[in-house]
Amino acid sequence: MTKIAERDGFKIKEIKRESHSAKSSGSRPVFVELLQDLRKGKFNAILTWAPDRLSRNAGDLGSVVDLMDQGKLKRIQTYSQSFSNSPNEKFLLMILCSQAKLENDNKGVNVERGLRNKCKLGWRPSIAPMGYLNVKGDPHTDELIIIDPVRATFIKQIFERVANLGQSGRTIKEWLDRIGFTTKSGKSVVLSKIYGILNNPFYYGEFEFPIGSETWYTGKHKPIIDKELFDKVQKMLVVAPKGHGTHNFPFKTIFKCGTCGGGVTAEERYRKLKRGGFTKHVYYHCARSKDYSCTEAYITERDLIRQLLAKIDFIKLNMTGITRKIEEDIDRYHRLKTQVLKQEYLDGRLAELQESPSNEDKVAMAKNYLTHILTLGTTEEREEVLLLVKTRFILKNKIINQSNN
Repeated sequence: MTKIAERDGFKIKEIKRESHSAKSSGSRPVFVELLQDLRKGKFNAILTWAPDRLSRNAGDLGSVVDLMDQGKLKRIQTYSQSFSNSPNEKFLLMILCSQAKLENDNKGVNVERGLRNKCKLGWRPSIAPMGYLNVKGDPHTDELIIIDPVRATFIKQIFERVANLGQSGRTIKEWLDRIGFTTKSGKSVVLSKIYGILNNPFYYGEFEFPIGSETWYTGKHKPIIDKELFDKVQKMLVVAPKGHGTHNFPFKTIFKCGTCGGGVTAEERYRKLKRGGFTKHVYYHCARSKDYSCTEAYITERDLIRQLLAKIDFIKLNMTGITRKIEEDIDRYHRLKTQVLKQEYLDGRLAELQESPSNEDKVAMAKNYLTHILTLGTTEEREEVLLLVKTRFILKNKIINQSNN
């Protein structure tokens, strides 16, 4: 184009380079600047390779023709043609630019059709997710997405660690960094990528395309996990809604991990209900303070309480503390009844509560009280009463047993 300018004696005022596509109107900052300079009279002609370099959309084409109508754009010179402010040449310019737009639109339609056909054949367009590799071939006869022999095993372990061990995304990242796991480009896996993996149904054989379209396809690629494992992970990934959760886990004080001997911790998980709201679930598991790779599985608080109730007769208690606690609760019961019932009824019906029970009765009362708190008590009440439990337990393979220590 510079040689053409020299040959034809054009005086080049400025050279502008635009890297954005002419497909969409108003999306090219250099082109917008070009129009502004023409309006200001900075120059009055354009030298460009072809008309479609100026515009492949109706909006930008209209701006160019409008400047020619105003007399501010005298000429457009391309490699093989020249357009001036004459009806025929402006009409030809509009036809050529409109033709470029038509070709561009058709290309888009053809690309979309090709992508849909590829999806219908079971092959997800674009780059395959981590754990898979793209290969070239005929979508009708060849496998276009194959399992990555290096990374697929670790992808499966990520799902299993969350589903079976209750590990968080951050714990998974620490594990991957520690074993030196990297992407194909040699970079460590970021936390957001881990959650992207855990939420991607592609790994059990389905994919949505385009994303957000609610159009789903069954892939022909080999699944790394099954849907049952994927669904189990989704239940573990539900984030607690704002304003929920006390983060008090009373049973931590009486348990140790039976696999590694470390402490036990807990996590709250929330499951969204179909009719709105959330239901809370508490899971206890090894804190992995002694052995980072401990494989002890999680157990629900409900199952933990059920097993404790089955061992209630073998639990040793601080009788002094538990008796005082029971007396405090009875005293509160008295005060409550005093406010709503007549004194004569209290004197006649509650006198037996004030009698001193025997040691056997105290033990039975303590066991009953513990059963009541474990079954119906609040988190705070359970926390108070478990401080009075002398017996210690170990948690192994989701089963609790008394500790020998």
